Amino acid sequence: MSRTSTFSLKPFGLALGSWALLSSCTDHELPGGTSYPSQATVSTPKVLATFTNDFTRNLPITAYNGGFGSAMAVDPNDPQIFYLLTDRGPNTDGVGSDAKVFPVPDFAPQIGKFRLEGGELKLIETIELKDATGKKLTGLPNPVGSGNAGELAQDMNLQPLSPATDPNGLDSEGLVAMADGSFWVSDEYGPHIVHFDRTGRTLRRLNPFNTGADALPQVLAKRWPNRGMEGLTITPDGKTLVGIMQNTLRNPNKATADNSTVLRILTYQIETGVTQQFIYLMDKPNPFRVSEITAITNTTFLVLERNDDALGGGNTPVKNIFKIDITGATDVSDSENKASGKLFGGKTLEELPLAEWPNYGIKSVKKEFVVDVIQAIPNYPHDKVEGLVVLSPTLIAVANDDDFGLATEGTSANRKMIQKILPSVNKVDFNAVYFISLPKALK
Repeated sequence: MSRTSTFSLKPFGLALGSWALLSSCTDHELPGGTSYPSQATVSTPKVLATFTNDFTRNLPITAYNGGFGSAMAVDPNDPQIFYLLTDRGPNTDGVGSDAKVFPVPDFAPQIGKFRLEGGELKLIETIELKDATGKKLTGLPNPVGSGNAGELAQDMNLQPLSPATDPNGLDSEGLVAMADGSFWVSDEYGPHIVHFDRTGRTLRRLNPFNTGADALPQVLAKRWPNRGMEGLTITPDGKTLVGIMQNTLRNPNKATADNSTVLRILTYQIETGVTQQFIYLMDKPNPFRVSEITAITNTTFLVLERNDDALGGGNTPVKNIFKIDITGATDVSDSENKASGKLFGGKTLEELPLAEWPNYGIKSVKKEFVVDVIQAIPNYPHDKVEGLVVLSPTLIAVANDDDFGLATEGTSANRKMIQKILPSVNKVDFNAVYFISLPKALK
C-alpha cells in the first residue's frame, strides 16, 4: 500500500550504517543446502531526491530507492534470488480528500532483483515497468473511466501536477515471478493485473474496464482510493492467479467500507479468463487491512492482516498471518457482472449483515491463525509488513514497505512532508527481509 504513515519527526541520524537490523547467523536451512539468515537488509539504497526543508524544521528530507517491499517473490529457478516490488513511487498525503504529493513524479514503478549473500540482499538488477511500446510507466493515477477513484496528484507546492494522470499509471502492490522470467503485478488503481516480460514490458493488462478474457469483474472498480488489489499470488499448478483486495469495497458507499470486514478474493484462470470471487473476513474493520496473499497449495493460502501501527508509536501494532482454505467457500460472482456485484435481497455483499448470510448460503473462506509477526520477531520496528513468501512448510519470509523514507505530518488541510522515522529505534525506515520459522508445518 502506498499510503504514507504518519510519524513524529524526532532527532535522528541518516547514516545507513547505523541502521543495524541484520543477523549473520544462518539458522534456517532447507533440504539441498539452501540456508537463510534470521534477517537480511537490502543493500544501501540510492538517493532519489533531497529536499531542503521538511516544513517544520530546517532539515533535509531524503527520498530513497528504497521502496522495495510492497511485494516479494522468490525466483522459481534460484532460491537465493528475491524479487522485491516498489509501489507507485515516493508520495505523501496532500491537501484535500484523497490527494497525494508526488515529489518524484517521473518515477517508474520497478522490480528489484536481489541476491541473498550472507545477511544482505544485494541489488543486481532493476527492472522498470513499461507499457507495450517500451515507454516507462509512471505511478500517477489513471484518468476517470480507466481506474480513477478520486485520487488527486499534487506537486511539492500542493498544486495539481501537470500531467496529473497517466492512462497506464500503476500503483503496483502484488507480485508473481514466473519460471519463464516474466512477472504478474496487481495494483491499487483499476485494479489492474498486468503481465510483464522479463524486461518489464507490458504483455497483457487485465482490469474491470476490459472485455473478453482480459476483463475483471466490474465490482472491483469500487475499491476505495489507495485500497485496491494489494496481494497477488499464483497456484502451484501455474494455472490460476489469486488476488485479494486490501479493504472492503465502497459498495455502495464509504460508510459501508469503513465498518465492514468483508474482503473479496479473486481467482483468474490465465488460459480462459474465467474468474471466481470468495470472501475473506478480517478480524476487525478499518484500520485493519490485508497486505498480501501467497499460495501454499491450489486451494490454501497465507494471508497477512495488519494495521498501520509501529512499535513505540503509541498504539498496539498488529501484524498477523493466517492460513485460509477456499474449499467449501461460496463463489459470490455475479453472472450479470453488474457494477454492484451480485445482490442479496437488494443489498450488496458488503452491506449485507453477516447474520443474514446463512439465508443465502454464503460461506467465507476458512481461516486459521499461523503466526504473529510481532511475537516472532522481537522488537520488530516497522509499520508496514507487505511482502510474504513461503520458502518451505515451516519457513516463511516477510518484507516491509519503507515508503522511500518519507512520511506525512499535519492535518488534511495542512499537510507536511517529513522524513519517515521509526519510533522504536528513532531511525529512518529502510527495507529488510525477515525469515520466520513456523511452529507448525503448513502442509
